[in-house]
Amino acid sequence: MLLRALFRPEAALRRAERFGERFRAALVVPAGSTAVQRLDHVERILGQELFPVVPNILPLPALGFALLAAAGRLLGPVAGPGSLQPVLRGLPNNVTTEMDLALWQLASAIRADAASAAVFDGAAFDNAGVPELVRHYRARGLPVVVQSGLASFLAHYGHRAVAEIDVGMPRWSDDPAHILGVLANYLRLDDPGQAPDRQFSKAARDAESQVERLSAAAGERSRLRGALVRAALERTRMFAGLRELPKYHIVEALAAVRRQLQAIGTDLAVAGRITEADDIFFLDLVEARDGLSGRPLHTVVAQRREAYVQELGRRHIPRVLLSDGTEPEAVQAGAAGAGAGAPGVLTGTPASAGTVTAAARVILEPQEAHLEPGEILVAPSTDPGWTPLFLTAGGLVMEMGGPNSHGAVVAREYGIPAVVGVPDATSRIVTGQVITVDGAAGTVATGAPPGDA
Repeated sequence: MLLRALFRPEAALRRAERFGERFRAALVVPAGSTAVQRLDHVERILGQELFPVVPNILPLPALGFALLAAAGRLLGPVAGPGSLQPVLRGLPNNVTTEMDLALWQLASAIRADAASAAVFDGAAFDNAGVPELVRHYRARGLPVVVQSGLASFLAHYGHRAVAEIDVGMPRWSDDPAHILGVLANYLRLDDPGQAPDRQFSKAARDAESQVERLSAAAGERSRLRGALVRAALERTRMFAGLRELPKYHIVEALAAVRRQLQAIGTDLAVAGRITEADDIFFLDLVEARDGLSGRPLHTVVAQRREAYVQELGRRHIPRVLLSDGTEPEAVQAGAAGAGAGAPGVLTGTPASAGTVTAAARVILEPQEAHLEPGEILVAPSTDPGWTPLFLTAGGLVMEMGGPNSHGAVVAREYGIPAVVGVPDATSRIVTGQVITVDGAAGTVATGAPPGDA
């Protein structure tokens, strides 16, 4: 597979696309299926269909990054610090980037239509307007550009969500409030030069220019070396963006599982085995099958709901716990705090080079989040459900994650300065505080909070 991809990269991309088509077809439940048959379908998806995703897709982006490293070795001293990083900007074949840009294109269409833009006037400044937009959307009462455009977007990407690997979390197609809120934020961006599609196109052109420069530099040593570097970097750009595709397909499957479980939950609720359809998400599949056989499950659901609510109240969730209950990062943070660090400077892991000074916006949950264009997003962590916010963010600070975490990788591709792994960033930084993010040094310099003397 990898050898063929080296010599026929376009064919490798087509094979990945055909796999996706077959995979989606396998997720469709036959019409008229009973609740038991739906549960059988869920078990088949989880037990059989998910496993081929990674081996069929992941080798291609892995090859892309391996070729990037190979190009670096071929370049030798010519590849100075950071010279390969620009090659990864504006990558094609990235489903998450394509999703974000599709949402931006919808915002552009809304901006160009007076009736559509008018319905966002309140929502753009006050998220209390977003639920009203959701109500009108469900009633098919929005202007046609918004109504049809949002429906088309959700038809392609409605299976996604924040914390989307949790089957119990509503998908965007279940509740489009987050997407409508992001659209309202996009409509606040008035500078055409900062438009995300233009920025992405510029990043892609800059990356291709960097490929040319590096290939030419290698060619000065030998024509063969130059050709090999060019081929390696071109394939890096073709394949590296596919790193988002395995999870994308997995989330498609989880969304299909969610739909079937909701249908089963409806049947169980009608039969009186649970109280409401969404109670199904507090059961495992064995218990769901028992419920279909007649077992009442109200007590089990009530106990798990209580435990769930209690867990949601936790203020801090460690990334790692040792067997003795120690949290290594807390110990390290305490030691760092006891040292002679620079006052007002938070330290984390460099994630995306660049420096930006701007107001911070601390966001704990992205649903209906308000982010002014150019503000620095400060978050606990991020997943693909957060990335629509990246298009207009001036920088990124995350409490969790390393240089290869999702937020760090996407920030590099978008060219956003980012520092990750900053302990307690969301509590030590406040919204409106002007901070400076140095993505190369891994530091966040904090000024006085707004309102302080």
